[in-house]
Parts: sequence; C-alpha cells; structure tokens
Amino acid sequence: MFNGLGDRFKDIFKKVSGQGKLTEGNMKDALREVRLALLEADVNYTVAKSFVAKIREKALGEEVINGVNPTQQFIKIVNDELVEVLGGTNVAIAKADKNPTVIMLCGLQGAGKTTFSGKLAKHLKSKGEKPFLIGADVYRPAAKKQLKVLADQIKVPSFTIEDSTDAVEICRKGIEAAKEEHATYVILDTAGRLHIDEELMKELQQIKSEVKPHEILLVVDGMTGQDAVNVAKSFNEELEITGVVLTKLDGDTRGGAALSVKEVAGKPIKFISEGEKLDDIAPFHPDRLASRILGMGDVVSLVEKAQEAIDEKEAKKMEEKFRKNQFDFEDFLKQFKMIRKMGSIAGIMKMIPGVDTSMIDMGMAEKEMKKVEAIICSMTVQERRDPKILKNGSRKARIAKGSGVTVNEINKLIKQFEQMKQMMKMFNSGGFPGLGGGMLRGRRK
Repeated sequence: MFNGLGDRFKDIFKKVSGQGKLTEGNMKDALREVRLALLEADVNYTVAKSFVAKIREKALGEEVINGVNPTQQFIKIVNDELVEVLGGTNVAIAKADKNPTVIMLCGLQGAGKTTFSGKLAKHLKSKGEKPFLIGADVYRPAAKKQLKVLADQIKVPSFTIEDSTDAVEICRKGIEAAKEEHATYVILDTAGRLHIDEELMKELQQIKSEVKPHEILLVVDGMTGQDAVNVAKSFNEELEITGVVLTKLDGDTRGGAALSVKEVAGKPIKFISEGEKLDDIAPFHPDRLASRILGMGDVVSLVEKAQEAIDEKEAKKMEEKFRKNQFDFEDFLKQFKMIRKMGSIAGIMKMIPGVDTSMIDMGMAEKEMKKVEAIICSMTVQERRDPKILKNGSRKARIAKGSGVTVNEINKLIKQFEQMKQMMKMFNSGGFPGLGGGMLRGRRK
C-alpha cells in the first residue's frame, strides 16, 4: 500500500532539497508533482486540488520563508496536511454505557465483512472484551458457516438461525442470546450485494431500526479506489454510518481510498486490514499512516505489535541467556516465532524509519526466514541445545534432507549463528568499551 505514492514524494522532496528557501517559483513544479502523485494514487480530484492549495498557502507563508531548512519545513507541511486529510486523529470504536455495545457491519459483497467480523472479535477479545458474533447474511451461500468457523477459531460465542431468511429476526434473537452470555460487544455480519440497491438498503435500515446499533461500520475494499469512496458516500446517505473500515490494503492498491474517504464521505476510518490472518487488523491512526507514506516509518505501531507478540518473561529469560552466552538454536527458534507473530516481514520493515523497502526483496526475505525455521525444526532437541555436535557430517546431511536445503546452507546458518554468539560475547565482556559492556553492566546494577 502507498509504495508508489511514497516513492513519488521522496523524488519531490529531493527536488526541493536544493532550494535556499521556499518561493512561488521553486514551489510551482513541486506542487504540480504532488498533485499528479495524488491523482495517480487514485485520490479524489477535489481532495487532491484542495490538498495542494493548502500546501501552497502554508509553504509560501512568511514564517516558512524565514525557516532554516526549507526541505524539512516542506516535508512537515506535507505530513501535517496528510494527517489532516486522513482524519486528523484516531477515532476509537464506541463503547456503550450499558453492555452490550452493538456494532453493525455493512458493505458490498466481497468487501470482506465476514472475515473482518472475526478480526474485530479477536481484536476486542485481546483488549479484555467479551465479543459475540451474529451471522445475519441470509443470501451468500456458506456465509453463516464461515462466521461460525471463525468464531470457533478465536473461541468466541456466535449465533445464527440456519434456515431463516429473516435477517432482522436473526439480529434481534442474536442480541438476546448475547445478553445471556454477558457479552460486552455484539458484531452483526449483515448481507452485501454486488452493487447498492433498494432491497439491500431497506433490509439494513430495518436492522438498524430494530437493534439500534451504537456503531454502523462500512467495510469497503481498499483495492477499489475511487469506487470505495463513492460506496462510502452512498451508504452514509442511506444509513448514517459512524465509520469506515478499509480492507485488503496489502494488495495492489494505490491508497486513494484512504486519502479520500474522510474528506468525501465525512466519516472517519476506524480500522484498516492489511492481510488475510485474523491478527491483520489495526485501529486507524492518521499520523502513523502519514509517516509511513512519507518514508518515516511507524515506530509506535511497531512497539505495540512487539508488546503483543513478545512474552515479557520469555524475553527476560532470553536476555539472561545472551548475557551468559548460553543462547542456542532452540532460543533462536523461539525468537523467530515471536517475530512471525508480529506479522509479515514487509509489514514490519515498513514501520522502521529510514528503511527503503523498495530496495529489499521482501518475498526472498520471507523465504529465507521459512528456510531457517525449517532447518532448526529438522534438528533434534539435543542438536538445538548443543550446536557443537553439528560438526558431524551425517547430522548435517540428515537435517538438510529433512528441511529440503543443501548442506552448504546448513553450514552457512551455523556460521552465522556462531558469529552472532561471538558478537554477544564481546558485548558482555566489554569488548566494545563504553557500548556493550557498559550498557550491560549498567543494567545489572
């Protein structure tokens, strides 16, 4: 998502970097490039035009001309406007005064409502809530079954009436069942259509009237670009939605929907989904996404992901092993699994400031990680705990066969592992004066 737009902004900033100050003359070409970059990213024309006008106004202000570094000032202005057009601040999901909070999901067919229902339920459960899923899609074959499978997978209760075609009845009875379960959140997975029609809207309005949801979230496919914005506008006019969810942002999308939907539909983006796994969901933070678009990473989200994925007690044990130089392949495998919990390599790398992901073959990096994991999993427990015995050629041959790699690749991994251990030994012994030894000794006090 946004790779193309991010690259365009980097080129624009390079052109501005040689200027002594920001003037009408040197801004003209840069602003034209900004407008073209936004339009190529499928941003709404009116939004793009307004965006550029605001940048021009701020960039040519007296306080900017007197600035020390025009490039940094220009980047800040663009960043601030991106945050603003994306919604300004994070808008949290509603929480009713009295349980349960009812969340109604709506949208066109294929937008990913059912999958998002499961993702949202898992997200809420991780925050200590008690979610309850209701399958009210009475038209799409297997929709009810899909939701039941997701509910079982994340171990949350669910409700539907298999042979019923009355979505309103299912929602009403489902909420009664949710109250008996003492649920704190109820998520209604409603039906979609291939396009907006009167019948669909009538059913959704009836559900809204009957259950009076606290949130009406529109789930839209981020890959549809401007169509997603038009859908948001139409649904808002008919249902008065409270927020938008953008799905499939890990696909071949240019990001125009994210940059246009708040401005055009007037409703905040509350969640984004960037993958197929049930963990691939995140509350939407305009400032964080703006930073990612401009290549400045997203450290806050990275830290949050790490806190969710990494067990604190396990991390302390690992640190102690590092200090005593007792780190083995079993620990290495645990680390790998912790990292994988944080999501894809591509997703993690995009959050690290200064990393140019276009220069890294993400597909290859993922393959290498899987390869290393396969090699370690093909070792015996004894081999993982005592890597010294891996000098034996027959052991290496067996591991290579079990993991589908060559003996040379086994040797390469062992060598890298030993080099890492030597590095840690130097840190612990104070081999890097004022850095490793000092840091570790300081922490022991």
